[in-house]
Amino acid sequence: MAAPNSPTVEESLGVNIHFVDSRPGEVRMIADAGFRWVRTDFKWEITERGRGQYDFSSYDRLLKELEANHLRALFILDYGNPLYTEGMSVRTAEARHAFAKWSVAAAKHFAGRGIVWEVFNEPNIPVFWPPDPDVQEYVALAAEVSRAFQAEAPQENLIGPATSKIDLPFLTSCLAGNLPENWSGISVHPYRDTNPETAVSEYARLRELINKYPGRGAKPLNIISSEWGYSSAWPRMNEQRQAVMLTRQFLTNLANGIPLSIWYDWRDDGADPNEGEHHFGLVRHEYKPGSTPVYEPKPAFLAARTLTTMLKGFRFQQRLNAGGPEDYVLSFVKGDERRIVAWTTSSVPRRVAIPQVSGQFSITTMNGSNGGRVQVIQGTLTIDLSSTPVYLVAVN
Repeated sequence: MAAPNSPTVEESLGVNIHFVDSRPGEVRMIADAGFRWVRTDFKWEITERGRGQYDFSSYDRLLKELEANHLRALFILDYGNPLYTEGMSVRTAEARHAFAKWSVAAAKHFAGRGIVWEVFNEPNIPVFWPPDPDVQEYVALAAEVSRAFQAEAPQENLIGPATSKIDLPFLTSCLAGNLPENWSGISVHPYRDTNPETAVSEYARLRELINKYPGRGAKPLNIISSEWGYSSAWPRMNEQRQAVMLTRQFLTNLANGIPLSIWYDWRDDGADPNEGEHHFGLVRHEYKPGSTPVYEPKPAFLAARTLTTMLKGFRFQQRLNAGGPEDYVLSFVKGDERRIVAWTTSSVPRRVAIPQVSGQFSITTMNGSNGGRVQVIQGTLTIDLSSTPVYLVAVN
C-alpha cells in the first residue's frame, strides 16, 4: 500500500529521450501524454571539452524547455571523455577524480531545480563499460561522485547504478560498498521478454538485499525503474501488444511501491521492421513539421495518455482480493474517490467478482474508448477480464 505522501500516478512516470535540442512541438507532446519526467544522457565528453572547462549551455536550453512544460529531468552522468579515458568506461584514479569534479560542477550549476542525478548507465554490461565490466571499478567511481556530492551539493538527489536488468550480484557489491549512504534510490532496468508482472519477485529479492545493507538509518531506500520497455518489433510482439505491456508495466511498478518509472523509449529510432532497437518508441520515427501532433502516435502513446488521464491525482491503494493469483484488480484513491484497474495474465479471459462495491461502474478501455457500463448486484461487481487492462469508475 502506498504512503499518503507518495507521488501521484502521473508524478511517477516518464520517458527516455535521445536529444538535447528538441524539435518544435516535441516536448509539448511528451507533456500532453501526461508524463512528468524525462530521462536522458548528461554526457561528460560534450560538456567538458577542455580540462576543467565546463559548458552546460545545451542542457540549460533543454531544462528550460522541460520546465516550461512542467517536466522534470533525470540526468545520467555517463560515459568516458577522451581527455581522461580510453573509451566509455572510467577506469583510472585520474579519470574518476575528473569525473567526480565534473559531476558536482553540473549538480551545483543546476542546483535546486529538482533534478535526479544517476551515476552512469548499465555499467554491468560490456557495451557501456568496455572491454569488461568491473564492479569494483564502478564502486570506486560512484563512491568518489557520492563524496563530492555530499561535500558540495548535499541537497541534490543521487541514484545508481542503473544496472541492465536486476543484476543482484552487481547490486550486492554496490550495497556492500556503502554507495547508498548518500543515494536516494537504487536504479535498475528490469528488461524482459516476458510479462512485466514477473518483475515482482525480483523486486522482492532486491528489497531483501537492501534491508541487509541499510546504511541510511531509518530512511528507506527507494527502488527506481529508470529504464524499461518492450520493442514492438520483438518476436511475439506488435504495436498493440506493446501498448498492453506499457500499461501493465507502469501499473505493476505503481503497485509495488516504485516511485519513479521511466519507459524506454520516447520515439522510434528508425523504421527497419526487422530491427528491434528501432521500435521501442511511443511515437513513430518520422518528424512531421507543422502537423499536430508532430509525431504519429503508436498505440502505446494512447495507452500512456489514457493511464495518466484516468489516474491523474490518484495514488495506489491496494490489490483487491478478487479472482486468482493471475488476476490483477488494483484500487487507486484520490481523497474519497476510488478507481479500479483490472486485467489478467491468464491466456484465456477470466470472470472475476469484486466484492464490497455498490452502484454501477463505467468502463474505459486501455486506449481511452468507452467500454460501456456494468451494474453491481448484491454488493458484488462481476466483470470479464482479458490481458488488456480496463479502468472502472463508479457512476453516481
